[in-house]
Amino acid sequence: MAGLAAAASAATVASFQFQPSLSGSRFTPVAEPAASFRTQACGLRCWIAAKLTLRKALKRHGWQLQRNLDARRNDKLSDHLEAALLTENRTHQNMHHAYDSGGEMASASSDLLAGSTVSENSMQQGPNPSEIRSPVLNEESAMSNGHYDGEPSLCIAVIGATGELARNKVFPALFALYYSGFLPRNVGIFGYSRKKITDEDLRAIIEANLTCRVDHHENCDEKLNEFLKRTYYIDAGHDNKDGMSRLNSRMTQIEGTRAANRIFYLAVPQEALLDVALPLADSAQTKQGWNRIIIEKPFGFTGLSSQRVTQSLLSRFEEKQIYRIDHLLGKDLIENLTVLRFSNLVFEPLWSRTYIRNVQVIFSEETATEIQGRYFGNYGIIHDIVHSHILQTIALFAMEPPVSLDGEDIRDEKVKVLRSIRKVDLEDVVLGQLKDTSGKVDRYTKSMTPTYFAAAMYIDNARWDGVPFLIKTGMGLMKNRAEIRIQFRHVPGNIYRERFGHDIDLDTNELVLRDQPEEAILLKVNNKVPGLGLQLDASELNLLYRDKYDTEVPDSYEHLLLDVLDGDSHLFMRSDELAAAWNVLTPVIHEIDQNRVAPELYEAGDKGPINAYYLAAKHGVRWDDDW
Repeated sequence: MAGLAAAASAATVASFQFQPSLSGSRFTPVAEPAASFRTQACGLRCWIAAKLTLRKALKRHGWQLQRNLDARRNDKLSDHLEAALLTENRTHQNMHHAYDSGGEMASASSDLLAGSTVSENSMQQGPNPSEIRSPVLNEESAMSNGHYDGEPSLCIAVIGATGELARNKVFPALFALYYSGFLPRNVGIFGYSRKKITDEDLRAIIEANLTCRVDHHENCDEKLNEFLKRTYYIDAGHDNKDGMSRLNSRMTQIEGTRAANRIFYLAVPQEALLDVALPLADSAQTKQGWNRIIIEKPFGFTGLSSQRVTQSLLSRFEEKQIYRIDHLLGKDLIENLTVLRFSNLVFEPLWSRTYIRNVQVIFSEETATEIQGRYFGNYGIIHDIVHSHILQTIALFAMEPPVSLDGEDIRDEKVKVLRSIRKVDLEDVVLGQLKDTSGKVDRYTKSMTPTYFAAAMYIDNARWDGVPFLIKTGMGLMKNRAEIRIQFRHVPGNIYRERFGHDIDLDTNELVLRDQPEEAILLKVNNKVPGLGLQLDASELNLLYRDKYDTEVPDSYEHLLLDVLDGDSHLFMRSDELAAAWNVLTPVIHEIDQNRVAPELYEAGDKGPINAYYLAAKHGVRWDDDW
């Protein structure tokens, strides 16, 4: 937080002093009384620069920082209140003069002030008296008329609120963010589904899964009660159009007359996506702020069906509103890909075909078949894991340096990688299927749905030409494992080669980025064994997160939901990325279906199909056997 405090301090040194506006939560510049026009123009530029600095500081910890700043200003607020009222109109006139002058300054200031005022002509639906219960009315009135009026309101709706995903992942992640101060104090949480339950019923359903982290137990019960009081339920009924209108009415009641932002988490199956999303677009979006929708994977069943869904969504939403979420991309392993490469001089020069011999992307789970059976019976591992998680990991790993850390700049580079992936040959694919040990013989075999997938992929560009990317992912395997393993080329003319014997792979340097079973960064190097004589050994330089960082790692849903709140889109698939990923997999999926390729059966708790090892050998790669 020291960096955030410094950024906040830097933002207060401009010629314009920042005081809380009565009309919103954003800072309003208060002009010095004796300032000349020239001084004001200079102050405007200083204010813009300071505002940008503050916005960067607010990027990750904005709600916490703003609360700290609010606390510091409480003692001085009364002294500045009258001055703010007198100078607010004058300040806005100066701003409009700056806009009229054109140029970059006008554009920047316009962006800074966007969303800080509420449109007087925006239409709001009134509450339905039949739906209002007195306890809820008191809570909602406290939110809309209380001391939170200075902040733009935030409403988060979980569509499919009574489902397993919402109960076990989404609501606990939202509570963790609320408890840690990442959600605004006036947030409203809404559950939406077709079950006929009340607000209290929903609160009772989700309360069992809400816990405070080990390192955050202060005022846990108090925070839990606050969160539950801000949680409401909307019965969708049999018509989503009417249901979304009711949701909008309830949200409007919470928001009052303030600026309002909304997030909609669509925790629904793909089959029901458009039935929910289109009425939502028509009836539940706010006109007083931004709207963002979160869509769960898999993103379509085929390339064609995915394209149709995308076209329907883009007919009602803008691209920047859509966040296609894959919780596996919220792991620190994925975020570390770019950090490790672009912030360390030692790695970036090595990140190419010149030094890297192969890359292995491995993801396995030991999840029981009883848990995964229903899901994989419909989608299979190619649609669920490979299409999103594996290909996104490869894209983040292999992309060229982006212009900036802006989400669009990163996604521009990712899509270039996806478009450069060579057509996958069926001969370079291994399919596996977990043996059924429950006695239900034909649960998987009728559809031949794969639960294991291994393949060799190549990226046809100047950086990665000829480097095999070996992927291996499956369910019901020996252990939970998620890692990226980079094997480097042999040292040319290695004078110590004879010390390693006939197995030259023993002297291969490796860099391993691991999320499971233990989060770590490992670097395999060759060194001399202490003692007389010259004996070499391959050792690992390791950074184990549990030893280095004494903190509990947040759940990936927390990470990604915070990114949505911040508008950070780099870990979410854009529509062109989605299409490019389907272009990689669609040909081989068609071949599998046309040839009715039977997956190789493997036992639960095993390493997977033996053919995966032959595939690796074909491309000169040795899988790591540490399963």
